[in-house]
Amino acid sequence: MLAIIIMAFVTLSSCNMANDKTDNDTKINDKQNQQTEQQAKPNESENINFIDESENEQPDIEANEVIGSVKLNKEMFLEKVWDYESNPETWIYKGDKPALIDFYADWCRPCKIAGPILDELAMEYSNDIYIYKIDTEVERELASVFGITGIPAFLYIPQNDKPIMTSGIAQTNEQTKQMFKENIQQYLLK
Repeated sequence: MLAIIIMAFVTLSSCNMANDKTDNDTKINDKQNQQTEQQAKPNESENINFIDESENEQPDIEANEVIGSVKLNKEMFLEKVWDYESNPETWIYKGDKPALIDFYADWCRPCKIAGPILDELAMEYSNDIYIYKIDTEVERELASVFGITGIPAFLYIPQNDKPIMTSGIAQTNEQTKQMFKENIQQYLLK
């Protein structure tokens, strides 16, 4: 019996080493392809006069046009959600309708799943709630104000009540969307 267990362990270990080697080979090939592509591109500094600077500008968005969740920085948060610098002891929500805030990071796989779902819900619930997102890697102070230690984390802010924090997503995209809808109904639209 011990021999079977040892053989299974050796087999699994060799499979993992083969997968690691394949992953490393793929990464090396990808890096070589990127270097080849960069060498094939013309020198961008020679074309600097032809760059259209309007590409770098943010698009004009009408006040009632919804394109998804809105990314907040500290200044926007203080203006739209809660001015914790002026009122650190008292929660005073500044919004005119309930809100959901997604605390995320670009490297977080569950965050990458939740993001597009929340963008869809921002459009679906555009008349009823705001959906914001805060990059915890960029806005570390905002993350620390709420004690964010794990992501994704979601802050549900009712119009006239205390906020409720949840974290994590469900097992599938459909279940995650359903989870958000149920939480929106339970915490924000009750």
